[in-house]
Amino acid sequence: QVFLAESGGGSAKTGGSLSLACVASGAVRSRKCMGWFRQSPGKEREGVASIFSGDGRTYYADSVKGRFTISIDDGANTAHLQMSNLQLEDTATYFCAAELGGYCSLARGGFSYFGQGTQVTVSS
Repeated sequence: QVFLAESGGGSAKTGGSLSLACVASGAVRSRKCMGWFRQSPGKEREGVASIFSGDGRTYYADSVKGRFTISIDDGANTAHLQMSNLQLEDTATYFCAAELGGYCSLARGGFSYFGQGTQVTVSS
């Protein structure tokens, strides 16, 4: 079992920045994919960004490319999401996700573990 604990989030104005962190614990392996999903009321949970610890490959949703950056600290089993130039449509609950092994993507079905979520609210 893998446990994920998110931190960060909060409120920001449009054009502002926020950062999220996710610490993985439990049966964590060195080869893993960690990512972030988000969900707003009435919408499906969507993949935002993911990163593979093996080679640092990253994947981003088109809506956040150039504005969000995902990184991973393997030694600390921690993934970070730096969000800049925030827009109103970025408002959502953000969930950390993890999958063990060599496969990494932005597909929800590709992740076995999810955190409890942290709220990000962007206002004008």
